[in-house]
Amino acid sequence: MSDVFRPYTAVFAGRFQLTLQYRAAALAGFATQLWFGLIRVLIFAAFYAGGAAKAPMSLGDAVTYTWLGQACLVFLPWSADPDVTDMVRSGAVAYERLRPVDTYAWWYARTLARTLARVVPRAGLMVAFAAVLLPLVGLGKWGLAPPPTLAAAGFFAVSMAGVTVLSAAIGMMINVVVVRVLVDGGVNALAGAVVNFFSGVVLPLAFFPDAVRPWLRALPFAGLMDLPFSIYFGGLAGWSAVSAIALQFGWTLVLIVVGRWLLGRAMSRLVVQGG
Repeated sequence: MSDVFRPYTAVFAGRFQLTLQYRAAALAGFATQLWFGLIRVLIFAAFYAGGAAKAPMSLGDAVTYTWLGQACLVFLPWSADPDVTDMVRSGAVAYERLRPVDTYAWWYARTLARTLARVVPRAGLMVAFAAVLLPLVGLGKWGLAPPPTLAAAGFFAVSMAGVTVLSAAIGMMINVVVVRVLVDGGVNALAGAVVNFFSGVVLPLAFFPDAVRPWLRALPFAGLMDLPFSIYFGGLAGWSAVSAIALQFGWTLVLIVVGRWLLGRAMSRLVVQGG
């Protein structure tokens, strides 16, 4: 059984180590995410200072939501894997058909490794700043507060595992579309806009009207940001948290099944021209 998974663990480890080497990119990403995080915190502060009596969450929860969003920002699958895009453009994608491995699982492992390697250093620095440094200098009100209960922390940990596999599954759907249409510009532009809006990273889904909020939270994109963050600060607890986690893993399974089928069809009809 270990021999079956060895190629996928090997490509995961290799891609993870390769991506983790780009320290300058990680530091630049952290600085950018920190800057926009501070701006978003100031916007929320101004909003609540203006008398947001009927706001769906407290200022502290909104600040916590913001810092979590900045720490986990790279989990959002904004575009296709650049290596897949390059293979499609050059025709090297044909070589993927010659590998004695499952193409979908191979690409999924690569996508998962690339995402985690980009998230880990940025998230670590962001948590150190928002959860440690700000309280140390007396600005704990504007920092990342800990989960209110051990149950919330436990549910959040499980939910973040759901975020990881769901993010890779959505990223794989984008890869499949690029293989099918052979260009990535329009696909990436549309994916970025859709993911940003429906994940709740621009505006927490709790601020949307009651009539549309359940529908937005039923979409797979809510499982990337809004659902796990709501679990973190106790907005979703008990069976609500369990349902949210089940939704994350349920969508992951659906997207993997559909993605595998679509990739199989696309690769079986693949035509590479040139010579």
